[in-house]
Amino acid sequence: MSPGDAGPRAVEDIRRRVAELGPWFHNLDLNGIETAPGHFLGNHPSDKWSRFAHALPDDLNGASVLDIGCNAGFHSFEMKRRGAGRVLGVDHDERYLAQAQFAAEILGFDVTFRQLSVYDVAALGERFDVVVFMGVLYHLRHPLLALDLIHEHVAGDMLLFQTLQRGTDEVHQVKSDYEFSEGEFDAEGYPLAYFVEHAYAGDPSNWWIPNRAGSEAMLRAAGFEIVSRPEPDTFICRRGASPWQGAVYPARGAAR
Repeated sequence: MSPGDAGPRAVEDIRRRVAELGPWFHNLDLNGIETAPGHFLGNHPSDKWSRFAHALPDDLNGASVLDIGCNAGFHSFEMKRRGAGRVLGVDHDERYLAQAQFAAEILGFDVTFRQLSVYDVAALGERFDVVVFMGVLYHLRHPLLALDLIHEHVAGDMLLFQTLQRGTDEVHQVKSDYEFSEGEFDAEGYPLAYFVEHAYAGDPSNWWIPNRAGSEAMLRAAGFEIVSRPEPDTFICRRGASPWQGAVYPARGAAR
């Protein structure tokens, strides 16, 4: 359905359904009805998307896409606009999935949505050309496990990754190993993630907030090669070899 197809009754029906499905975190334009016009981040996530969209391929030409933590589907829809073929959005929250399904129907996008935790992506049994993992990492109790599972089971080529970051933007070059008595943990730009015991910004689901070096280190540790950083907290990656494969894993994990 295009914006011009919506008559007065259709607009009121959309407005009513948007209210019923709220509150929304994605501000989508559904035939002139905004789903989150008063968002504290502004026109989110459209404004943020506009700052890094140029770094992604203009034509995805039938590529398969997995949108993990799809919320109301904004990034899934943007992938379809660029010609992606099969697009699957997954989220653990039924309310977000209901929003996404409704938005897809109004906007006329052929996107499949499914309730699934990031920790269960192996159940999909397939790899995708593009994996979108935006705004999820800091909501996870086990963030590195999630990246490992994405690398091992669903990432085929490109990973679009974004996370809330705090602390310095500097990146300290760490050594490959340290003696037990040494370390550079207090160095400016050492990779770290701040642990949130209670809540952050009123949200108790915020658990780990990395600095830039921490984000980059976790991506590399999971086997992703960072291609570019078009935004301070957004990374475009390629799937590389896992550093845990082969002889490295038993040596690293051996009992001491």
